[in-house]
Amino acid sequence: MEITLEVLKALSDKNRMRVIAALWRFDELCACQVTELLQVSGATASRHLGILQKTGLVSSRKDGRWVYYKLLRPVGSENLFQWLEHSLAGAAELVGDFQALKKILGITREDLCRQQRGEDCCPK
Repeated sequence: MEITLEVLKALSDKNRMRVIAALWRFDELCACQVTELLQVSGATASRHLGILQKTGLVSSRKDGRWVYYKLLRPVGSENLFQWLEHSLAGAAELVGDFQALKKILGITREDLCRQQRGEDCCPK
C-alpha cells in the first residue's frame, strides 16, 4: 500500500503530471528540456524528476554532461496509465506542452543550456 500511496502523491503535482505526459509522448527527454518545458529553475525541475524517479515512474541515464529521463510503467500500473491517458487526452495545457516540446526539441542541448544558465555553461 505504501508504494501505491507514494506513486499517487508523486502524480498529485501538476508539473510532475506534465512531465509524465511529456514522457509518454516523447519517450526520452533531457533534464534541460524538462526545465524549459516547465519554465522552472533547474533545481525545481530536478526535484520533480527526483520524486518521479524515487517512486519508480521514471528512470534516468547519464550521457556525458546530460541526464536523460524515460517513463517507466511499474508492474501493475497499466490500468492507472490507461486511465491517465484517457482522462488527460486533449487537455489544453498538455496540447500546449506537446507543441512547446516540438520547438524545444529543435534546439540543441548546448543552446538550451546557454539560454538557461548563460554562456559559461556551454562555451562555443
